[in-house]
Amino acid sequence: MSNAVLSLPLTLCSPLQAAREVAQEIADLIRERRAGGRMAVLCLPTGRTPLGVYEELVRMHRDEGLDFANVTTFNLDEFLGLAPEHPQSFRRYMRERFFAHVGLTPAQTWIPFGDVAPAQIEAHCREYEREIADAGGLDYALLGIGRNGHIGFNEPGATRESRTREVRLHEVTRADAAKAFGGLEFVPERAITMGVATILEARRIRVLAFGADKREIVRRTLEAPVGPQAPSTYLRGHADVRLFADEAALGR
Repeated sequence: MSNAVLSLPLTLCSPLQAAREVAQEIADLIRERRAGGRMAVLCLPTGRTPLGVYEELVRMHRDEGLDFANVTTFNLDEFLGLAPEHPQSFRRYMRERFFAHVGLTPAQTWIPFGDVAPAQIEAHCREYEREIADAGGLDYALLGIGRNGHIGFNEPGATRESRTREVRLHEVTRADAAKAFGGLEFVPERAITMGVATILEARRIRVLAFGADKREIVRRTLEAPVGPQAPSTYLRGHADVRLFADEAALGR
């Protein structure tokens, strides 16, 4: 299949509109799976971009009784070298911004360990893949896009066949994280990330990109040749994928 026929369906909307629509899709999935006596398996990101989705899901849990008892989550990635309670660990981010507010227990949530011993990283990554498979695969993956085209921490150079693994973080990724860490010298150089192939096996993928700083990578994601130079281009052609972007990200 040539790149020319690969597409990534686009929805132009505000971040608030996207948060509400994505949260509603997730809520509908949870309720549908519960009605069938099944778990809903979610792939989740961190960062500023998904916060609106998490806030809306928390509201639905509080105001509408959305029950997360039949939900299993797998996070995309984690910085290596960070203890679970480190202020910038994704495990702490998820607990404080989402899990604790909707009743998701540690037994329901999977996040790579940032403090895993170096000799155990490879086995830890294989176990993460096994846990996803044992859960029945990912029903719904929510993603952002890094300015260099990374999805998860699949940086430029990542292959479509990649699986959960240790990676070296790109200089752009580390620079973008520098403020949160209090300086570039404090940003980890390595991470564990879910692989491109693992993400693409999700039955449904929704991607969020907002703001003028994402304009160039959104353009490349939609138009550039599909390949490792911008891993976000691998999303094109997935059977059920949609990009939510605002006017600033689209240069309008």
